[in-house]
Amino acid sequence: MSTPHLINIALHVAAGTLAMAIGFYQLANAKGSQAHRRWGRRFCYAGFAVCASAAAGLALFRFLPNFAVLTVLVLYQLLGGWRSARTRERGPQAADAALTVAAIAAGAWLTPVVLAAGANVLVYSSLGALASVIAYDAARWRFPRRWFARLWRYDHSYKLIAALFGMVSALVGNVVRFGQPWSQLLPLALGFATVGFVFVRLYRQDAARPRG
Repeated sequence: MSTPHLINIALHVAAGTLAMAIGFYQLANAKGSQAHRRWGRRFCYAGFAVCASAAAGLALFRFLPNFAVLTVLVLYQLLGGWRSARTRERGPQAADAALTVAAIAAGAWLTPVVLAAGANVLVYSSLGALASVIAYDAARWRFPRRWFARLWRYDHSYKLIAALFGMVSALVGNVVRFGQPWSQLLPLALGFATVGFVFVRLYRQDAARPRG
């Protein structure tokens, strides 16, 4: 293994460890505070470093279909979660449309490549997840703008929680040597369960607020 490859792996592992530590810290702490926003930015910065080093490894050293799709998916979710916290009740803007178009282009290019390289259940599930997020992001342009006053928190929570557990899935794929690729689906299932729990909590908070 070459020195540049080793350096890239070290950067990827360090950034991934930091991102996951911050991500789980964020899940366990109060939302909406200045500290939550500050640590949220740090989570995204670390996540961007994870995706950048993953993309470099895939392009320069070794292409792995599972990790190629996860990289695109996690990056798109990170950017989407970041953007929803910035736009909030204003809803999607021109930058969000550009991100969706870029994700469509990346998915269209990547799909035949990973299928030709040998797809498995994780690749198919990740491609399906990417298509689902893209479909939602495209459809939300038709939503009444008043919806986003409440909807943005669900959007933000789903995308960043999904990005976090996508990184956990990639970790399992690199560390666990048995049950592949099925063992990588367990973190994704746990991520969906976490999203469900958070959505229920958000719904109850919304229901308790006076509507005006």
